[in-house]
Amino acid sequence: MKRIILGLAMLSAATPCFCWGFFAHKKINHYAVFLLPPEMLVLFKPNIDFLSDHATDPDKRRYAVAAEGPRHYIDIDHYGTYPYDSLPRRWQDAVNKYGEDSLAKHGIVPWWVQTMLYRLTEAFKQKDQARILKLSAELGHYMSDLHVPLHASSNHNGQHTGQHGIHGFWESRLPELLADKEWDFFIGKAVYISDPLSFAWKRLLESAAAADTVLRFERELTARFPADQKYAYEERNGVTIRQYSTAFSKAYDSMMKGMVERRMRQSIFATASFWYTAWVNAGQPDLSTLNNQSFSAEDLQEFEWLNNAWKKGTGNGREHESP
Repeated sequence: MKRIILGLAMLSAATPCFCWGFFAHKKINHYAVFLLPPEMLVLFKPNIDFLSDHATDPDKRRYAVAAEGPRHYIDIDHYGTYPYDSLPRRWQDAVNKYGEDSLAKHGIVPWWVQTMLYRLTEAFKQKDQARILKLSAELGHYMSDLHVPLHASSNHNGQHTGQHGIHGFWESRLPELLADKEWDFFIGKAVYISDPLSFAWKRLLESAAAADTVLRFERELTARFPADQKYAYEERNGVTIRQYSTAFSKAYDSMMKGMVERRMRQSIFATASFWYTAWVNAGQPDLSTLNNQSFSAEDLQEFEWLNNAWKKGTGNGREHESP
C-alpha cells in the first residue's frame, strides 16, 4: 500500500520528460563520435563524456531562457497539410511571409540547426576547442529533435486525443528499456551534407509523416491491451513510479516495427554528419593543435547555472510529462 501511495504521489507531480529524454540524447551524441574520421576523433574521442553529458544542456536551458523552447520543435501541421508547401523552407522567406514572432510561436527547429551549424563552423575556423565541444554537444541535441515525430505535431503530447504522456513514452521509456539490450547503433560513417537546409527539412517531414502513426498505434494497442496491464509500478532512481509497463512498451515497439530505433539511428548519423560538415566547411583544421583547450570560468559557471535552473525551475515552452 505504501508503494502504491508513493507511486500515486509521484504521478501527481510527474517529472518533465524532454526531447528524446536525457538518456537517449546522451546515447546519440556518444555513438555519433564513432562515425567520425580519424582526423576528428583525435578531439572528439577523448571528450566523448563531455559530448554525451552536455547533450542535455539545451533542455536544461529551457528552464532559464524563454526563447529556448521553440528551438526544439515545429508545429508543422499549423501550416496546412503534408508537405506543407505554404511554409517557405528558407528562414528569411518564412519571416517575410509569417513574421518572426509567429514562427517562434509554432517552433523553429529546422532553422535553428542551421544557426548551430554556422556557429560550429566558425568555432572550427577559429580553432576554439572549448567552443567546438560546447556547440557540437548542443547541435547534436537539436539535430536529434528533428527526428522525433511528435516534435513535428501540434498534438505533441497527445493532449488533443486523450493520450497525455505519449511523448515521453515514445522518446524516453522505449529507449531506456530497449536501447542497451536490443538496438544496434554501429551504423557506418558520417558523410558530407552538401545542402544542410534540405537535409534538415527532409528529416523533419519524415517526422511529421510518422506522427499520426505514433498516436494511432498507441490508441489501437490500448484498445486491445488489458487495462490493468498497461501501466506498472517500477523502481527508478530509488523511487517507485508508475510508467508504461514493459509488456505494453515492447508490444508498442513491435507494432511500430522498430520506428524508435530507426529514428535514433538516423539521429546518430545526422549528428555525426553535421559535425563533419562543419569541420569540412571550416577547411578541415588540425584538431590536434587547438586554442582555448580549457573551459573558462564563465563556461563552468554557465554549466552550473543550467544545472541549477533545471533542478529549480519550470521549463519554458512545452512540458512533456512522463506517465
